[in-house]
Amino acid sequence: MKPLVSIIVAIYKSEKFLDKLIKSLINQTYDNIEIILVDDGSPDKSGEICDYWASCDKRIRVIHKVNGGACEARNEGLKAVTGDYISIIDGDDWLEPEYVEYLINMIDKTGAQMAMTDAIFTTRDREQVKHDRIKVITAEEATADILYPIIPIGPWNKLYSTKLIKDNNITFCTPWSGEGLYFSVMAAQYANRIALGHRKIYNYRLNNTNSGLTHYNVQIGINALYNIKNIGENLRVRTKKTVHAVNWHIWKNYNYLLFLIIATNSIEENKTLYNDCLKNIRCRLPRVLLESDFGPRNKAKMLFTGIFPRIKAKIDLKNQLQARSKDHME
Repeated sequence: MKPLVSIIVAIYKSEKFLDKLIKSLINQTYDNIEIILVDDGSPDKSGEICDYWASCDKRIRVIHKVNGGACEARNEGLKAVTGDYISIIDGDDWLEPEYVEYLINMIDKTGAQMAMTDAIFTTRDREQVKHDRIKVITAEEATADILYPIIPIGPWNKLYSTKLIKDNNITFCTPWSGEGLYFSVMAAQYANRIALGHRKIYNYRLNNTNSGLTHYNVQIGINALYNIKNIGENLRVRTKKTVHAVNWHIWKNYNYLLFLIIATNSIEENKTLYNDCLKNIRCRLPRVLLESDFGPRNKAKMLFTGIFPRIKAKIDLKNQLQARSKDHME
């Protein structure tokens, strides 16, 4: 028997994207899957769409619940899992047909408890990686690579052993956002080994107006900063390499929080937080420049950011708005 793969999708206000997502799930080349759709009290027609597809494919189960946020919805999905492996997918994204097969084959060939890719498609980047190479990395390497992030931080371009997740009580019991980073890093630290490939098999949507990427909110930055500090306090694989990666990510999150304050034009309302960001960006800069695992070009960019954090935030905001205006992919 082929291993059963459980795919969990937390869904909220996703009716515009759901058909594309669910079609990409049921059309996987690896067919021994269960699809757990968690309708998180969505006020649109997302729940109805989920029920329709469940009536069309017996591999689909739908959980309807009162709205409690993405973390709570994903945790409900984790409770319902019966498969040997787990995949966590966002409700507005979609998969390439070989997504599950590619990841499960990596696990089968390497004996790893976790498999992931270091590249993804987005609604702005449709070019496939030309040369794929699968390698096995250690828990330390994977943890640092996700934290930097050399590998996308979300939980969705990865496949996890159910035993790994259940035995170590890894959940999404953290504030949104930054919860995906927490889940991925904790799983990587407990894994016996991690299989890493380069092929793009996940499609990440950048043009959902309901997402945190486009709907700026200072609380998102506050939560993300809490989550990375929480990771640092609870590192299982605590080495120089992982500690340096955590310290860099904390510094980066102070920049992100500053960006959100500027993007929402809320400096006066968040004056104390704003000043705290500036202080930490500058005070932490020498350490991250010295210790972080980046080359000269990236460190030059870090130096500019650390010296001119407000200018860098305004440049990033301008660039994001310009990029979004060119994103017309459905």
